[in-house]
Amino acid sequence: MTGIQLFTDEKGRRTAAVIDLKKHRALWEDIEDVLVSRSRQPEKRIPLEKVKADLKRKQGSGIQNPKSKIQN
Repeated sequence: MTGIQLFTDEKGRRTAAVIDLKKHRALWEDIEDVLVSRSRQPEKRIPLEKVKADLKRKQGSGIQNPKSKIQN
């Protein structure tokens, strides 16, 4: 594959890669997404239904997102 250099150790095992980001930006973005996802695995998760219920409760109480206010 052009634009990617692989480096190996003395036993021929791949140890590193250099990726030409001009040619393979999408590939790097995929790799970065995987790394971020793995780094977040230990984080506490909130069920989607709870998030939805919390958002509805906030909307019903009149709390607004400051970015959503209309400015004249």
